Amino acid sequence: MELKKHILLVEDDKSMGFLLKDSLESYFYNVTHAPDGKSALEAFKNDHFDLCLLDVMMPNMDGFTLASEIRKTNVDVPIIFLTAKAMKEDRIKGFKLGADDYVTKPFSVEELVLRIKAILKRGFVLETTKKEISFLDYKIDLNNLSLTTSTNTIQLTQKEADILALFVTNKNALLKREYILKTIWKDDSYFVGRSLDVFISKLRKHFKQDLAISIVNIHGTGYKFEVLE
Repeated sequence: MELKKHILLVEDDKSMGFLLKDSLESYFYNVTHAPDGKSALEAFKNDHFDLCLLDVMMPNMDGFTLASEIRKTNVDVPIIFLTAKAMKEDRIKGFKLGADDYVTKPFSVEELVLRIKAILKRGFVLETTKKEISFLDYKIDLNNLSLTTSTNTIQLTQKEADILALFVTNKNALLKREYILKTIWKDDSYFVGRSLDVFISKLRKHFKQDLAISIVNIHGTGYKFEVLE
């Protein structure tokens, strides 16, 4: 029997927290409810969670700060922000912190569950059985999420590894933004697109000392991972 997915729900409104916990458990999720950011971080450090639902406005540590702290110890666990604020700047800030989705209150439980299911099903699958990909002097280890050379090892996030693997298996070819987004995120919305831009910047930093590699932005179209061999 498949184990229930464990969700960390962080909501300071007692009634809302009870309602969400009860509703999610009716969909066969295991839910731990924390009433503030500080207690949520403590719970996260002492248990395994498959997904985090974080209210943004909370006492003792807001949702953005909590997400930043979570990312210091786990770069892959999916994060969904729950908020009454709908400002574009807040959404962008959330995605830059590594959020997978952003749900504005009020929302229906059915919608939230569909978003949770979609995120938990995500995961880029290469059209190959290889768990290691080599190019030039580099090796991508998709199991350990690392990029290594003969002299250095860089730890990657899951999204960085997925995007880099997609680039390398299509090196020197134009990949349209929509294709990258739908392959990695299964979503090509504006805010997810901004998240892609953040990860592209991170990957560029990893290769900034190597003149044989460049990630070229084809304006209005997509990217080329150019490799001089």
